Amino acid sequence: MRIALGSDHAGFDLKAVLVSTLSEWGHEVIDLGTKNATDSVDYPDFGEAVGRSVVEGRADYGIAICGSGIGISIAANKVPGVRAALVHDATSARLSREHNHANVLCLGARLIGEPVAIDAVAAWLGATPGEGRHIGRIEKLHALDERAGE
Repeated sequence: MRIALGSDHAGFDLKAVLVSTLSEWGHEVIDLGTKNATDSVDYPDFGEAVGRSVVEGRADYGIAICGSGIGISIAANKVPGVRAALVHDATSARLSREHNHANVLCLGARLIGEPVAIDAVAAWLGATPGEGRHIGRIEKLHALDERAGE
C-alpha cells in the first residue's frame, strides 16, 4: 500500500517514527515533509500535500501530523475528496475507516505518544470501510465536495 505522510515541525518526530514503522510493515511510504523539527513551517502546506496526494492517486491513504492534529486536519479536509479524521486512539481510528471511510488519518504529536499513534495507525489500516447505512452518508459527503466548487 502507498501511504503519503506529511507533518509540520511539531509533528516531525512522530512522522519519522511512522515512516520507519510503515516501511517495516511493508508499505511504500511517500514522505512529503517537513524535513526537520527545528525550522518552523506551516501545517496547511503539508495537510494539503497529503490530501492532494491521496485524491490524485499518488497514494492510497495519507497520514498528516501537527502538534494538535487540528490544524492539519482542517487543511487536509479543504481538498475536495479528502475525508480526514483527527483521531486520538485505536478505537477512533478504526471507526473513522469503518463509519466515515476516512482516507487521511490525522494525529496530534503533542497529544498522543508513539505507542498510541502506532496502535491507531495499525487499527486504521486494518479496518474495513462499512457498507449499509454508511454508504448514504459517504455519498452526502461527496455531494458536499461537489457543491464546494460552485
